[in-house]
Amino acid sequence: MEEMKQNGEQKHKRRVRYSGKYPKKFEEKYKEHNPDKYADTIEHVISKGNTPAGMHISIMVQEILDFLQIQPGQQGLDCTLGYGGHTRKMMECLQGQGHMHALDVDPIESEKTKKRLAEAGFGPEILTVHLQNFKDLDKVAEECGKFDFILADLGVSSMQIDNPERGFSYKIDGPLDLRMNPQKGISAAERLQQVTEEELIGMLEENADEPYAQEIASVVMSFRKAGQQIDTTTKMRRIIEKALAFLPEKERKEAVKKSCQRTFQALRIDVNREFEVLYELLDKLPHVLNPGGRVAILTFHSGEDRLVKKSFKKYQKDGLYSEVARDVIRPSQEECVRNPRAKSTKMRWAIKA
Repeated sequence: MEEMKQNGEQKHKRRVRYSGKYPKKFEEKYKEHNPDKYADTIEHVISKGNTPAGMHISIMVQEILDFLQIQPGQQGLDCTLGYGGHTRKMMECLQGQGHMHALDVDPIESEKTKKRLAEAGFGPEILTVHLQNFKDLDKVAEECGKFDFILADLGVSSMQIDNPERGFSYKIDGPLDLRMNPQKGISAAERLQQVTEEELIGMLEENADEPYAQEIASVVMSFRKAGQQIDTTTKMRRIIEKALAFLPEKERKEAVKKSCQRTFQALRIDVNREFEVLYELLDKLPHVLNPGGRVAILTFHSGEDRLVKKSFKKYQKDGLYSEVARDVIRPSQEECVRNPRAKSTKMRWAIKA
């Protein structure tokens, strides 16, 4: 053993063992964490309508490429790098000519994606990754020039949702964090210790149209008064279960599920200031596009879609956009079957005058 250490050799590390036929926990799914090595397993998981652990399945790829009409030599921007699926497809359209810039606030996942894309042949000669919020796209444009095409996918990456350490899902026990960048700002748990009952009701209603906002906020306050920390995803789910205990049993389970989804969405939007940064993105977009430049935005709930629609129409009226999408574009039924997380997606687009 000592000789191995001196020679710089690493001792073989056993993979995590699991009980049963298939692994259930995120960290146990070692095949899904190695998609290049276990391609058959990845395809099997996806064919069942699931997302492999540690991966993200890009949504509406062909619809995006059909609209953006990317040409070799152009300069593009992916406002939300994530797993890099959209970014890679856009770079393939450049055929080695031009440049792609990508933004991400998540230092953990962006570094993994940058490495993965470099290994696939997309290094710094064609891709520059900026650890910045997409509200700062104007700063990137000042430094690198305006863009011929831009994509913003406003959804949360599956890598974040599925990793229990990030606290994005009520289905898995973990810290109630919900920050895109866990190194900045305050967590959802800390936010719940600060917010007033009235503020929490407003947050749930405005960010997620939660019909039981008052009931949930009331139980949160009773937990706080009792000196209980709401610091895990499981505790938050139990609060919602208690708040909705008055509902008839036959409809309670589904109501709790939907309220959990909406409450976690509302908290995530709040701690990451998602609406504020979206406002900034939309205001700056027409000013960082070259004439004839194209932008596509994917939204995942009605609040986001309303803001995008309103902004595109306003700037078309002002003469900054020559054309905007009249109606939303939705993913195909086949895509929704293969990737259920695509069901709520709406795509809107605009073309710079």
